[in-house]
Amino acid sequence: MNNEFLSAVILLTLVTDPFGNVPIVNAMMAGVPESRRRLVILRECGIAFGLLLVFLFAGQSFLSLMHLSQTSLSIAGGVILFMISIRMVFGKAAGSAGGKEGAEPFIVPLAIPLIAGPSALATVMLMATKDPARIGMWAAAVSVTMAICTVILVAGASLHRLLGDAAMEALERLMGLILTAIAVEMLLGGIREFVKGLSA
Repeated sequence: MNNEFLSAVILLTLVTDPFGNVPIVNAMMAGVPESRRRLVILRECGIAFGLLLVFLFAGQSFLSLMHLSQTSLSIAGGVILFMISIRMVFGKAAGSAGGKEGAEPFIVPLAIPLIAGPSALATVMLMATKDPARIGMWAAAVSVTMAICTVILVAGASLHRLLGDAAMEALERLMGLILTAIAVEMLLGGIREFVKGLSA
């Protein structure tokens, strides 16, 4: 159980990509007064946390409503994670998240999609549907992950100055490489279940 909890925290930290978001958030906050930056980041992380919990607890009902299977979610989640990981490995433009330069972000694009993006939402839904008996553990994993993201983003400016552009980029690419392997495993797992269903 402890290993699964730790694995869930690591996976969610990778898909929310706090280190990769630091330069984008710093650029986005350039026009926001220093006294408000921490409050804005805390607010946006809180919104993202709430959305992730909604998808965690209501994900199974949503899948039933849309007549979607766990296999299809696993394959779709693997594809999305793979695309996100490729962007992490090969880099992404600082302005790719959208939003007006100098404006204070509200929900978009910081909470959604930078933190609670499609990959993170698909991941928490997959956790909930794969093992609903451990929903409490998944909720705790989401809580720990969001605490990590919040600390990193709040300390983003200091972290960026301390490590520098090259180290931040290298760290994000390393996280992207790990996430690529997880995405491929998720995709293969969905394909295996699909093939089993055909032969049954």
